[in-house]
Amino acid sequence: MTTIQQFPFISVSGTPHERGVQYGQQAAGRVRGSIALYGQTLVNIGYGEQARNKLIDFFAKQIGDYAPHYIDEMRGIAKGASVDFADIVMINARTEVLAKARAEKVAAVDEEPGDGCTGALILPERSATGNLIHGQNWDWRAECADTSIVLRVRNDNGPDFLTFVEAGGLARSGFNSAGVSITANYLESSRDFTQLGVPLSLIRRKVLEQEIFSLAMKTVATTPKSCSNNIMLGMAEGFGIDFECTTNESFPIYPGEDGLIVHANHWMSQVALSKLVDLGIANSPDSHYRDWRVRKLLNAAGPTLGRRQMKDAFFDNFGLPYSVCRPPRPGSHDNLSATVAMVIMEPAAREMEVAPLPALNRVFTRYSLDHDPVLLAA
Repeated sequence: MTTIQQFPFISVSGTPHERGVQYGQQAAGRVRGSIALYGQTLVNIGYGEQARNKLIDFFAKQIGDYAPHYIDEMRGIAKGASVDFADIVMINARTEVLAKARAEKVAAVDEEPGDGCTGALILPERSATGNLIHGQNWDWRAECADTSIVLRVRNDNGPDFLTFVEAGGLARSGFNSAGVSITANYLESSRDFTQLGVPLSLIRRKVLEQEIFSLAMKTVATTPKSCSNNIMLGMAEGFGIDFECTTNESFPIYPGEDGLIVHANHWMSQVALSKLVDLGIANSPDSHYRDWRVRKLLNAAGPTLGRRQMKDAFFDNFGLPYSVCRPPRPGSHDNLSATVAMVIMEPAAREMEVAPLPALNRVFTRYSLDHDPVLLAA
């Protein structure tokens, strides 16, 4: 099987600015890779330097009002990687920046398709270890296999956390030392971009800073957003919940009688569907069988399930190439689309296992809040 580079492990500590500098220094090459993908987007769609800086300054102020220490950390990342602070803001708020650019009616604004994903959560009563297991296949640009990292933060003001994230970003999928875990999936609805909200990446980061699970739920359910998103939360003590979120409302989905939550990229809440229009089928028609396949495979694997069974379900190639595990293929915006990473978390064990480009590679690395990474046999 093709040898693919594992995701680098970056460990930081100290104040937000100090952590950012360490992050930028250790991940400089990958941060520049993220900038190559996202940082020049506004230039490419017709923004001059002055207009670009004005727009980025607007979002920097919005982020600073939400959580000033995020600005400190992003400035640190920029300093450590020797890059422009504006590019780090763009990495963390690209969806929202492009939405505002679109609202300003800039010519030739080209909307990026949302990142597809299939997520799942196994409650302790179905788990072979008795611990909650939470995982996701992240489908996006194949190039992000070369620009993503696993980041461990020794927090000076809150729980430590571990997150799989694009370099330069503050959070994507992950869990913290309080046992709170998070993954997020693309959703699309008729309410999208009717307002500007907090960048989704920063909502994910805020969740990872919560020591109390109810406050993590509050963060997801009540923070205003620019667009729809599905956010799945787990609690090491034995609870999981999924929130289908619009810009200004959220709809909870609870585990089924089978002890599972599975979600792809279409709306499932009947309450939500009575109030909005699901516009995602144009980008993700395969969503309607991906979640069904994962649930079917997990339930067929037996009464107790572990990380191995979740991986097996996420390796499913039914409907190839539009499968749960998708190989690189031409996307709709002159890029390659693929399952960039498979992420399997067991928060009570303080571990996550991650494989880059799993359709081409079955080698995982185990990352931990407590130990150095370990390469696992395929």
